[in-house]
Amino acid sequence: MYHVKEKERIFIYTGPDGSGRKTIAKMVSTVFDMETVISYTTRKPRHYETDGVDYHFISEEKFLEMEKNGDFLESVEIDGYHYGIREIDVVKAFEKHNLIYLTLNPEGTEKLKKMYGDKVIRLFIYADRETVIARQRERQDSEEDIARHLAHYDEIMSYKNECEHVFENFDSPQVSFQVSEVIEKYLERNLIETDY
Repeated sequence: MYHVKEKERIFIYTGPDGSGRKTIAKMVSTVFDMETVISYTTRKPRHYETDGVDYHFISEEKFLEMEKNGDFLESVEIDGYHYGIREIDVVKAFEKHNLIYLTLNPEGTEKLKKMYGDKVIRLFIYADRETVIARQRERQDSEEDIARHLAHYDEIMSYKNECEHVFENFDSPQVSFQVSEVIEKYLERNLIETDY
């Protein structure tokens, strides 16, 4: 397992699908020049998703083969689809940046938190059920996908209290500013630690 160095931090955006996690993560990453680590999945891309940008979309056979080879740092199965993060991608991201970020479901987030402890900072981004439905319809998710996501809504919301920071996403630019302020505080703490 990769050993996270003193100044390195992993910021994980988690929360319900349709809460705007990825939008906020991307906005914040430009402020801090943060590198993202992209997950692998066996589900089909949605019409607005790009392979290698949103996920690495691969076949189930390929995923299981990678899992067998020990490529994944963590992997989960949700609704019959596999999701995983390759350890080599985390290592490569840290070669160029002290701060990296991921967008994960609570299950994957918790696994990384157990591995890396206080090096992982969980940012829970959420919106109420109606807003989440409206956003998913806006991006033209199928009603089947929306129903699947909503089936997990309450369970995902219950993870909120486990996370270090929680933000309700009414307005993405405003929330990304609030998240940036939080990350700034972690950076300042690091500077103080190294001054002595």
